[in-house]
Formats: sequence, C-alpha cells, structure tokens
Amino acid sequence: MRINRVGADISVLSDQLPVPGIGFLPVNAFVLLGAEPLVVDTGLSLPDRGFMDALGTVVDPKDVRWIWLTHPDRDHTGSLFDLLEAAPQARLITTFIGAGIMSTERPLPMDRLYLLNPGETLALGDRTLTAFRPPLYDSPATVGFYDDRSRACFSSDCFGAPMPTAELADCGDASDAPRDALRGGQLLWATLDSPWVHNVDQEAFRRTVQPLREMDPEVILSTHLPPAPGHTTQFLDLLETAPQADPFVGPNQRALEEMLASFEPAGAAPMPS
Repeated sequence: MRINRVGADISVLSDQLPVPGIGFLPVNAFVLLGAEPLVVDTGLSLPDRGFMDALGTVVDPKDVRWIWLTHPDRDHTGSLFDLLEAAPQARLITTFIGAGIMSTERPLPMDRLYLLNPGETLALGDRTLTAFRPPLYDSPATVGFYDDRSRACFSSDCFGAPMPTAELADCGDASDAPRDALRGGQLLWATLDSPWVHNVDQEAFRRTVQPLREMDPEVILSTHLPPAPGHTTQFLDLLETAPQADPFVGPNQRALEEMLASFEPAGAAPMPS
C-alpha cells in the first residue's frame, strides 16, 4: 500500500485492484487525524494487503477512537475486525442496515456500534462530521460525510474511476490522470457501480447533487479515485450527466473464453462449450 497525504490531517491508504478490460481500480481507506482519530473503511478483503501495517505508520491503532464504515462491501471491510481488536477504544460508525449486513458474516460487538443516519452530525472535539447519502451508491447502507475542519468530502464509491495504469491508481492527485481518462473512467464507474442511475427521473437525480454543491468541499475523497482537490464543480457537472451515459455491459461467456484462451499455454485442452 502507498500512503498519500491530503493537507495536515488526512492520510490516504492507497491500494488498487486490476480489473481485466477496465483498468486499475483504486481502493482507498483514510485516516482523519485530530482530537479523536478516525479511520474511514478498512481496505480489501484479500490476503496479504498489509492494511494494518500501513495504518500503523500513520496512527497507533490504540489511539483510534472511531471507525467509519461507509458501507459493508468487501472492498471496505477487509481489516475491520483486526482493527476493532487493535483499537479497543474505537467505536464503529455505521447504519442499522449496515450493521445488519455485517452481522451475516460475523457478529459485531453491539456495545461498540454508533448508528448514524444521513443528515445527522457527530462532533469529534475539534471538528464536526455531517453524514450524507452520496448521489451514487451500490449499497443501501452507504453513508459518506463532510468534515467541516478540513472541508473534505468522503464520498464512498461516488466519483470513482478505474485508472489506465497502476501508478495512477495509487497516485496522490486525480489531476495526474489524463482529463479524458478521468472523465471516461468516472462515467464508466457510475454506470457499472450504480446501474439504477439509468432508471431515475433526471431532475430528481439533479436534486440529489445539489446538497454537494452547497457543501462545496475543497477536496473529494472517494474510495475508488485518487484524492481530488479543486475538482468539485467539474465532478458534479459530470455526475449530472450519468443518467444519459451508455449503460455498462460486462463481458459474456464468449469474451471470458477468449480472455482465458489468451493465457493458455500451447497444447492446453480447450474449455468445454
């Protein structure tokens, strides 16, 4: 994992996942340092990703007071239980639905839960976090937040984009990506991760974007995009076009067989049809 810094009090624990035919998907977790240190998501649920080691270079887990789970998908929950064990004072921020989904995998310590709904706030001593539902999401449990001290918007999956190279996937600034690759990647991700966007009333969808315009964050921090300072207006304008973007259509069985065949050694038996 790579550690990127945003301002004085935010560290980005950057990982990535290669997706054949699409690119390299950033997978970020975040540490918000302050009076009550907070960790946002806990990385991929794959072996040997080194999340806890990377986290330890930023903050002593024993000092962590809060863990914000933006939603309980496996690319957000990888080291959750390791962190709960290593951070005995930390409470887990999620929703009633999020806690329920997590409980289908492993029981959560109910006395350590802090249920927070969109529109509610949480004071952390030197800052106030305001929870909100991002305009795009792939889980009914998704809740992002705005930090009034750093003026950062933690948007969960919203605004994500596969990157054309591994180096760009874990870079420190989304501006490093070519403009066309960034724009195309964000529209691709919007339609892949939130396919329902093609079925909504477009004016109603625009109204879900308006609160972020009023929020006007200085930096957008998405799980699936390098840090993006100074891109808010550009990203929101693009987001409003997502309902008109081409729907994502994934590879079918024939495409899978062609991909597998390209990796088969000479003389290997073909796949049964």
